[in-house]
Amino acid sequence: MKKLLSNQPLKGTADWFPEEFRIRKYIFDTWRKVCLGYGYEEYLAPLVENADIYRAKSGEETGGTELITIKREGDEFAIRPEMTPSVTRMISQIYDSTAKPIRYFSIANFMRFQKPQRGRNREFWQLNYDIFGSNNLAADIEILQIALDIMLAFGSPKGSFSLCLNNRKLVDNLLEGVMKINYNQKTDVIRLMDKWDKLSKNDFILSLKDLRLDNLQTEKVVDFLSAKNIADLIEKIPELEDNQGLIEIQNIIETLQKLGYKDWICFQPNVIRGLDYYDGMIFEVYDNHVSNRRAMFGGGRYNGLAEIFGKQSFPAVGCAPGDETIRLFLESWNLIKKIENKNEIYYLPILDESLTLTSQKIANQLRKKGVNVEISLEPQKLGKALDYANKKSIAKVIIFGELERKKGIYKVKDMVSGKEKRIKL
Repeated sequence: MKKLLSNQPLKGTADWFPEEFRIRKYIFDTWRKVCLGYGYEEYLAPLVENADIYRAKSGEETGGTELITIKREGDEFAIRPEMTPSVTRMISQIYDSTAKPIRYFSIANFMRFQKPQRGRNREFWQLNYDIFGSNNLAADIEILQIALDIMLAFGSPKGSFSLCLNNRKLVDNLLEGVMKINYNQKTDVIRLMDKWDKLSKNDFILSLKDLRLDNLQTEKVVDFLSAKNIADLIEKIPELEDNQGLIEIQNIIETLQKLGYKDWICFQPNVIRGLDYYDGMIFEVYDNHVSNRRAMFGGGRYNGLAEIFGKQSFPAVGCAPGDETIRLFLESWNLIKKIENKNEIYYLPILDESLTLTSQKIANQLRKKGVNVEISLEPQKLGKALDYANKKSIAKVIIFGELERKKGIYKVKDMVSGKEKRIKL
């Protein structure tokens, strides 16, 4: 007897039936519309890459424990867990010969071998949008503005989300300039700082001690991460007042406020972003709903990543919203009900075998006019046709029976209002 296989998707993946796909498509279409509105060009990279490009700069989880690898004929590949190394590899091929700045975006699926939980699957989809070739703070601001406009395009109510800023230059100055720690310690401390919200204060302090930080250094890290605003940070650690990263944060916030985004932005020092390639502005967008308080997505500046491909560093800044956290945001704020099926379908039942050819011609004429028409595959009674349309929530039914054929018309019945419109053949 043959072994029966499960009809369920693999753990951490999901089937999207049409109702769910409609929601995901709405998310993707919104992402695409906003990016195109800013002049970005769409691209796509391979599903697999050399595994080493993720190990080089993607951090201990994304480039390590979560990496899904395949070994064949001495080569080791990885299913992409993120897009940033891939697009940087692509840009490194064309950077010298392409007009700058380069604005690219993609919408693609990824895999990480992580524990599935609310808002986190093993397979997921992301928008990645980036600017290459500009060190100007205007590029950072544009990336943030697109993130804000994406959230607002979903109809987000006031107070529903926040965009919170930090800067790796500020973090580096704290660790190297103020605390005087060495480079190897710095990488480990930054990864631990990224877990500030996931650990109790006592566990966090003990973990810092495990990294061989003394009492004063530990106190500085805690003071930094717990600062409520820029004034509070300067009061606690005055050595950071003239830091370039802090100045950039202040300039970004001031500009975004003038552009009308005052209610959505803030400085938050515990925004760290654990990936090793960030070296400037970093940010997270948070869902503020009481039932779903979480970081949804983020991004930042990563000027040095091209070095792993043996190329000279070039400026880069970007962001990567994910589909699952956006889906939960829309659900939490009751925004899914606003999603309508843009592809309105007409149903045309064949009410008699003798009417098949003419019915097919009617369907073809309507399709040429841009109308989506589903036609029955065999004759059926009108009552059954209307029941079928109701079960599928079809908006309109085309009625073409023997009586309509004699009159040289067909009728379009609105399934909501019940009204019928007569149209000549």
